[in-house]
Amino acid sequence: MTRNEAWALLKKHNQDSFHLQHALTVEAVMRYFAREEGFADDEEFWGNVGLLHDIDFEEFPEEHCVRAVEMLKEGGADDKLIHAVTSHGYGLTGTTAKPEHQMEKILFAADELTGLIWSASLVRPSKSTKDMEVKSVKKKFKTPAFAAGCNRDVIEQGAANLGWDLDSLIGKTLKAMQETEDGIAKSLAGK
Repeated sequence: MTRNEAWALLKKHNQDSFHLQHALTVEAVMRYFAREEGFADDEEFWGNVGLLHDIDFEEFPEEHCVRAVEMLKEGGADDKLIHAVTSHGYGLTGTTAKPEHQMEKILFAADELTGLIWSASLVRPSKSTKDMEVKSVKKKFKTPAFAAGCNRDVIEQGAANLGWDLDSLIGKTLKAMQETEDGIAKSLAGK
C-alpha cells in the first residue's frame, strides 16, 4: 500500500480534524523511529501503520482495533499491516494481535504519548512542541487530571516492553514531534 492509498483510506473513514492530525502525528513519529531504530528501508510501512492505526476509531470507538481489520482488508492492506495496526490495542480492546515487532511496540508506546505531548503543547504560550522539554512533559504526565484521556499505564507499559526508561521514550517521541510539527501543519492545511 502506498502512502497516498493509505491516506485516501484513512479519509474514507475519518473526517474529524483532530483524528486526522493525530494520524499524521503518529505517522511522522513512526517514520522518525523507523530511521532512528535502523529500519529506514521500512519507513513507508512504519508510516502507513502510524497513519492508519486509528482507522476505525471515529466510526466505531467501542470496537476500536476490531473493526479496523475489515476496513483495512477492504482497502487492500495485507496481513502484516493489519496485524501491526491492530496490535496497538492489545490488552485494551478486543484485538488479539500482540505487539511483537519493534515497530509494533513503538506504536503501542508512542500512540498515547503523542496525545499527551500535543495536549501539553497547546497550553504553552507558543502552542508548539518545539520549545518543550522532557521535564515539562513529565510534569504533565504526573498530573492525572491533565489530558485525562491519555492512558499513562499504557505509556509506561510500552516503555517497559521496549526496554526503555520513561524519560527515553518521552525524549525520543518529543524529538520526533518537534522535527515533524511544521510538516504536519502543512499536510493539514492541504488536506
